[in-house]
Amino acid sequence: MQQRLATKDDYAMRVNIVVEYISNHLGDEMDLEVLARISSFSPYHFHRIMKAFLGEPLGAFITRMRVETAARLLRYSDMSVQDIAYKVGYDVPSSLSKVFKQFYGITPTEFKINKNYTIMKPLKINTSLELKQRIVDVQPMQAIYVRLTGDYEKNDYCLAWHKLWQYVRGAGKFTEEMDKICESHFKSGIVEQMLKEGKIAHVGIYYDDPKITESEKLRADICLVLPFKMEPRGEIGVKEIAGGKYVAFLYKGSYEQLNEVYDTIYGKYIPEGGFQVDCRPGFEMYMNDPEYTRPADLQTEIYVPIV
Repeated sequence: MQQRLATKDDYAMRVNIVVEYISNHLGDEMDLEVLARISSFSPYHFHRIMKAFLGEPLGAFITRMRVETAARLLRYSDMSVQDIAYKVGYDVPSSLSKVFKQFYGITPTEFKINKNYTIMKPLKINTSLELKQRIVDVQPMQAIYVRLTGDYEKNDYCLAWHKLWQYVRGAGKFTEEMDKICESHFKSGIVEQMLKEGKIAHVGIYYDDPKITESEKLRADICLVLPFKMEPRGEIGVKEIAGGKYVAFLYKGSYEQLNEVYDTIYGKYIPEGGFQVDCRPGFEMYMNDPEYTRPADLQTEIYVPIV
C-alpha cells in the first residue's frame, strides 16, 4: 500500500510538471515526445497516465486550453484574430477558426464582433457593485500549490490549505513558535506580520472561465507564496506566479458572490476602464481567514492581467 501511495504521489508531481509546461508554452509547438521526456514517463505509458490524471487525452487537453484562451482574448482584448491565433499556437488564423467553430458553433471573428453572443452561460452583472481598483506591477512570486479539478463552488479548499501548511511545517522551515500557529495561519503573530510584509500570501489561481469550461474540467491552483524555496513533493507542486501588470479589484463580502463579482469585473469594469486583458492567468489573494471572519467582512483582491 505504501509503495502504491508513493507511486501515485510521484505520478501527480510529474503530471503537474507537464501541465505547467503546457500553460507556459501555449503558443509554442507541442512536441509530445518532448512532453514525455519532461514527465520522465516512458513514451509507452505517457499518454495513458496523462489521460488518467487529466480526465481527457493530452491532445484534447492542449487543444481545449488553446481554444478557451483564445475565447477569453477575443472577448476581453483588442488583439486581432490573427495575433490571437499565433499567441495560442496556431500558425494560421484559419486553423484556429476551424477548431473554434467546432467547439462553439461560431467563428472567432463572429464571436469578437458579436458581444451579445454567449458561449455557455450569460453574465450576471451587478451594476450597483462598487469595487476599489488599482493598477499594480507585480513581481514574480514563488509558491507551492495543490491543483484542484472540478466545480469551483464544490472544491475542498480548506483541505488544500491544510496540506500546504502541513508540508511547510513538516519541512522544518518555521520555528516552534510559528509551528503553533500554522494551523490557523491568519492569526496574530509572526505569520500575520509576514502577511503584512508580503512575504507570505494565500493565492488562488483559476485558469478556466466557468462561462466557457465545463464544471468538471475547471482547474484551480491553491497556492502558498513563501519567502523561501521549497521542493515539489507528490501532489504539492512548485511554481512561479507570473509577474507583470495587473488591475487589482478589492471585493469585500462572501465568497458565495464571487461568480457575480467576476461577471461584473469582466462585463463592466474591464470594458469601461479600457483595459486590455493579457493571456496570463489571473489570481485571487485572500486577505483574511474565513474561519475567523464573518462572510460579510471577508476581503478578496482579484488580479486581472493586462497589457
